[in-house]
Amino acid sequence: MSKLPTALITGASSGIGATYAQRLARRGHALVLVARDHERLNKLAASLHDDTGVAVEVLPADLTNPTDLVGLETRLREDSDIEVLVNNAGIAQSGRFVEQTAQGIDRLIALNTTAPTRLAAAVAGRFAGSARGAIVNIGSVVGFAPEFGTAIYGATKAFVLFLSQGLHLELSPKGVYVQAVLPAATRTEIWERAGIDVNTLPEVMDVGELVDAALIGFDRRELITIPPLHVAERWEALEQARLSLLGDIRQAHAAQRYQLK
Repeated sequence: MSKLPTALITGASSGIGATYAQRLARRGHALVLVARDHERLNKLAASLHDDTGVAVEVLPADLTNPTDLVGLETRLREDSDIEVLVNNAGIAQSGRFVEQTAQGIDRLIALNTTAPTRLAAAVAGRFAGSARGAIVNIGSVVGFAPEFGTAIYGATKAFVLFLSQGLHLELSPKGVYVQAVLPAATRTEIWERAGIDVNTLPEVMDVGELVDAALIGFDRRELITIPPLHVAERWEALEQARLSLLGDIRQAHAAQRYQLK
């Protein structure tokens, strides 16, 4: 039996990241777990190794810290055993746009957009050169739903979706698989950290169900996996409408409705 590639997971100490670690360990993948909480990472790593026997390495890092981010980029560029990158680390927006601070905005954008982009860039060349590898980006349905009222968080997740689609177009012909996973409300600690009582939400998905569905999409090599979307044709129709819109764009002149009579 061929050895499965090592998977590096960010935000791995809890929630979606920790559940990905559990599921991938059960499949036989060696793991590199990245998060700020060293103690929780060590406990998870020991548990996974005891349960599955796979090798689990812990890399404590704060991806909003430039030094930590550069160190992780170097590891991804140089470690040829790592062939799966799960860009999961992220934080939610607490409060409305007018309540945000400059520091909070910078941190949210740094973790939700800058870090996954730079980590994907760190592996893209190596993956493309070997014609294998997978990049999994955890987005959100909020990325196409400004009505939810989280302008900055939603914008970061729209970025993740667009980035994933762009990477797919560039990297899939070179043998690299890119997947964007778009959860809706999922029962994780992200809500508590944002000061939101998850029990006040009308519907919340169990994190295990979310990751299991995401991995089915991974095995099917889906580009966009939306576990809470029950009518898949809705997404397909949205994509067709987008492509039709592009077909109606004419760059040489403004549309007639914008021309002076």
